[in-house]
Amino acid sequence: MANYQTPRGTQDIFGEEVRKWQVLEHFIRQLCYLYNYEEIRTPVFEHTEVFKRENDSSDMVNKEMYTFEDNGGRSLTLKPEGTAGVIRSYVENKMYASSDLPKKFFYISPCFRYERPQKGRLRIFHQFGTEVIGAKNPLIDAEVIALGYTFLRELGLQDIKVLINSLGDEKSRNNYRQALKDHFRDHISTMCEDCQRRYEQNPLRILDCKVDQDHEAMKNVPNIQDYLTPASKEYFEAVLATLRALGISYEISPKLVRGLDYYTDTVFEVVSLNKEVGSQSTIFAGGRYDKLVSYFGGPEQSGMGFGVGLERVLVALAAEGVDVLDKESLDIYFMPMKAEYQMKALELATIARSNSLTCEIDYQGRSMKAQFKAADRANAKVYAILGEDEVNNNEVTLKRVMTKQQVTVSVYEMVNVIENWLNESREEEEGNNGTASNDGMLN
Repeated sequence: MANYQTPRGTQDIFGEEVRKWQVLEHFIRQLCYLYNYEEIRTPVFEHTEVFKRENDSSDMVNKEMYTFEDNGGRSLTLKPEGTAGVIRSYVENKMYASSDLPKKFFYISPCFRYERPQKGRLRIFHQFGTEVIGAKNPLIDAEVIALGYTFLRELGLQDIKVLINSLGDEKSRNNYRQALKDHFRDHISTMCEDCQRRYEQNPLRILDCKVDQDHEAMKNVPNIQDYLTPASKEYFEAVLATLRALGISYEISPKLVRGLDYYTDTVFEVVSLNKEVGSQSTIFAGGRYDKLVSYFGGPEQSGMGFGVGLERVLVALAAEGVDVLDKESLDIYFMPMKAEYQMKALELATIARSNSLTCEIDYQGRSMKAQFKAADRANAKVYAILGEDEVNNNEVTLKRVMTKQQVTVSVYEMVNVIENWLNESREEEEGNNGTASNDGMLN
């Protein structure tokens, strides 16, 4: 018999784990609504040239993409990141012509990269991202960073830090590229093959190399801050000042260049400081891009965005001992005393569900003792018992678990009685705990 398993670097998400994902996704939508970001959904695969652009030196393009030919001979690539597809859609649908710029988007999407799997890094991963397109302003850069930072802090993460840098404008980067080529010229032959390739394609990428971080040439590389034009320095200082005004601490990281070649000016990462997170400590990252819209055939418009790895968020939450889940519970567990009463239980459950009450029924004809145990495992708030008398009299016996209160009522009164009990429970909880939601998250 075949032993079917998930492919390496993938996972099934179910049970309690999937409820955590639902909490994250619900919170993302709440938060983005407050920031006036609208959701965008782009295809899970695109034409390969959407991601593989010109002389791109990033590892993502050169090593990690899942690319294939379809039956028509077209080269397609599974989405390795979210930004390129959003910009392609922005240009294709002429959103740049809107009188209400910038356009502000968010997305929640699976992405695909052929990497060596480890904790927090899978070959199918899920990204929450934002893109603000059509305007360039230091306030936008700070707002984008603040949105992602707020997302993590409101979830309950504390051990996080913002790292930030500026790659400057085109003149700044050209000056810095030349300085790096001069610096690495006498060392590049002793560095890894990737660095040798990056030296010719984009020497800034050498700074991101994990293999040669301890190489002698890495210890005294030129600082990009010394090569920024006055305009780029002024822009970066305005971003930093805005972050300070928003109460967000940061650390300038001169070697931070990010993993994609299209970034300009502001780039940043938010990392976990918790040792339990492991090597994949970057939770989310992003930056500004000035040329991507025009590359896809649109006007000269700038954008700013980030991508959050949701798997890494869950790893960080676990490392800090943060539980985002309320204890799962049912409003009602219907307990027919005989199998022939199951139809009646289903009828009553349908009425309850039409009134937004969560229900379950015993379908297996188990003993009452077994049904009570199942109801307890489901953390039911009310037991609804159907015996011979209840069925004959069109009634149901309700037992409120919290207070042990028990009444037998007409089926027409059932919903009102249960709703009153649940409202009383909510009022008592609010009185005990105040009105704050779990872990400070938005309601």
